[in-house]
Amino acid sequence: MEISFKPVELSDIDTVLIFIQEYYDYDHHSFEMPQTRTALENLIRHPDRGRVWFICRNTKPVGYTVLTLGYSLEYLGRDAFVDEIYVRESDRGQGIGRATFEFLEEVCRSLGVNALHLEVEQHNTNAQQIYRKLGFMDHERYLMTRLLPEDQP
Repeated sequence: MEISFKPVELSDIDTVLIFIQEYYDYDHHSFEMPQTRTALENLIRHPDRGRVWFICRNTKPVGYTVLTLGYSLEYLGRDAFVDEIYVRESDRGQGIGRATFEFLEEVCRSLGVNALHLEVEQHNTNAQQIYRKLGFMDHERYLMTRLLPEDQP
């Protein structure tokens, strides 16, 4: 089995949106097609913000991953966030996730990234165990979010 990663291009938007909708359905996230399409197009057009790849098994896409880029004083420079990683259920348990993280680490090193972060659902203890085995550490912190509506200053 060959695992490879293909950068998502604007012409691939419809295909990757199918994967995104599958992932959001699986993880019980709301999915707003027009807004997600716009956000994805913006990310693809601006690689300084991050990158999107298809995860391929024997050249066939079986998932996708999104890496976003940032900067952190705490981590002394550039950092990155695994914003999304999704592999179809039928293709899980075959080392594809591990290979994806190895690929993302390689990309991060080439971009001068000092720290790689990810977010995992609190109830997803299986994923937490996998991420710990891959070297990710728990923090005594919570990731908190405040949405900033466009109509407010």
